[in-house]
Amino acid sequence: MDTGAYLKRIDYAAPLAPTAETLRQLHVRHLLTVPFEGLSIHWGEPIVLTDESLFDKIVRRRRGGFCYELNGLFAALLRALGFNAVMLSGGVLDPRGEFRPEFDHMPLMVTLAERWLVDVGFGDCFREPLLLDERGDQVQGKRAYRIEEAGDGHLVLRRRGEDGVWTVQYRFRLEPHVYADYVSMCRYHERSPESWFAQGRICSMATEDGRVTLSEMRLITTKHGNREERQLKNETEYVEVLRDVFGIVAAPNKWLKRTPPR
Repeated sequence: MDTGAYLKRIDYAAPLAPTAETLRQLHVRHLLTVPFEGLSIHWGEPIVLTDESLFDKIVRRRRGGFCYELNGLFAALLRALGFNAVMLSGGVLDPRGEFRPEFDHMPLMVTLAERWLVDVGFGDCFREPLLLDERGDQVQGKRAYRIEEAGDGHLVLRRRGEDGVWTVQYRFRLEPHVYADYVSMCRYHERSPESWFAQGRICSMATEDGRVTLSEMRLITTKHGNREERQLKNETEYVEVLRDVFGIVAAPNKWLKRTPPR
């Protein structure tokens, strides 16, 4: 892997020793520079789960991706830098209160003196890695997170603001996996009409003071907890936002014709 190109992609120029502080800084920079997006599904681009293919997409072509892509390639970077990083199986809690199947999500575990939960591919999630074996609150700004044991796995919970309400984001197990284990669920998210990614174009990225999201023709910006929403006029403006806000340049033949789920 060309680690120099990857580090340049995420605008990282700090120390590279495999420490908890390096991990924290890499995690934050990744979230601030690489979008969480599922545009390939609508542009008819196959998602290939190999380091080489993902490096070409995310680093060379300056795209984003969803969990298998972002966390998969981030794990490869971490290993290249000397970290012990493995891919885990997770299941997101859906609106019905049910967990989706194994391999629905890919978080990471990094083992240093302590074990860390790492996730740059969940969208609006924790900014900094979480101590995996800590059972108390892990506060990050106005949010707090917890990791709880649940049966043979673990849960990630989040609390926003000061209302004291905790919500489960996903569950995960600690067995290490390889790309091939995620292919079936990746294809589901690409092709099933029931997949959230197939139902609409999404592109989202953390900012220093909040988050910016392009959900179909709605541009949603959150700064210091204040939310603003703007309806885009047409596809031309959509492409301009992709370019100017997220750094994604779309070829005209891709954004003029959307590809339905297969």
